[in-house]
Amino acid sequence: MHLDGLIFQQGLPEVHRECAATLYDEAFGQKFKVAVRSKKIRRSLLKRCFQRDHAFVAIAGDKLVGIAGFHTVKGSFTGGMTYEELISLLGFVAGSWAAVIFSFYERTSEKGVLLMDGIAVHRDFRGVGIGGKLLDELVVYAEKNKYEKVRLDVIDTNPKAKKLYERVGFGAVGTQRFPYLRWLLGFGGSTTMELNVQTQNKRTAS
Repeated sequence: MHLDGLIFQQGLPEVHRECAATLYDEAFGQKFKVAVRSKKIRRSLLKRCFQRDHAFVAIAGDKLVGIAGFHTVKGSFTGGMTYEELISLLGFVAGSWAAVIFSFYERTSEKGVLLMDGIAVHRDFRGVGIGGKLLDELVVYAEKNKYEKVRLDVIDTNPKAKKLYERVGFGAVGTQRFPYLRWLLGFGGSTTMELNVQTQNKRTAS
């Protein structure tokens, strides 16, 4: 499989919304299931919450094979996952619990910074550069829209993702450690990484 056979575009086509929920849950379900144990309900929640314009996608034929969500001051790919939506779908007790857990993952966007909302690549299409290409698309978007930085968080149990981000040009700017929550969240820390868009442009041009 080569990247030449794929379509990369901004915006998740409506026809792929359900596939996106499955793909995102396969990538991040280990984190999500602490908040919502049922796979069926998790995927239903994801399907309902996606803000489709806040993502870049990779499509092979009629198959969705990759997603890179992002977060701006105007919204995020998973921005429809509100407290009200959680209560509506799960009920008050379970919905409130899910809201507390998701608050651990919540980040606030700021002017000049484009936040990544996670990358997911279909298992049959990994290893051919889709994740890197989606990151490239995000950086180009950041440049065109006058962002100064692209920022993301990577958990301590995902070293492969960290290496991918480093190859693209991201550098660590801070680490949070919370080993007392490892039993609950499944990880005990995360590293914040940033890419300076202007520096990256100069490196690419040279």
